[in-house]
Amino acid sequence: MADEEKGQNDSIESEDPKVEELEPGKDGQEEQEKQEELEGSNQLDFILDIPLELSVELGRTKMLVNNLLQLGQGSIVELNKLAGEPLEVYINRKLIARGEVVVVNEKFGVRLTDIITPMDRVKSLAEAS
Repeated sequence: MADEEKGQNDSIESEDPKVEELEPGKDGQEEQEKQEELEGSNQLDFILDIPLELSVELGRTKMLVNNLLQLGQGSIVELNKLAGEPLEVYINRKLIARGEVVVVNEKFGVRLTDIITPMDRVKSLAEAS
């Protein structure tokens, strides 16, 4: 009878380690996935902190140095765009969108009306080369 109890205890003990081995494996996998997510978000945080220069272009013109020297307070410089045409929005000197002027809390802003697709951006780089 003692042998029977010992045999039962052995089988119980041998079953418990198997169960324990499976559970930590699952927990370990979940912890590893959480760690990978944290590392991925840390890498994304690094990218999110990169400073970019955003500029909005109202228009352009060319002028002679003589005309530039004659500019003074109140002078008007005619630009190549018509009133009502969309403004161009650049990030790091690359065209990314077009939009229209808005006023927000007594400050100028731009409402984006057209986002340049990545394919169009690639085409413009190829044309510039």
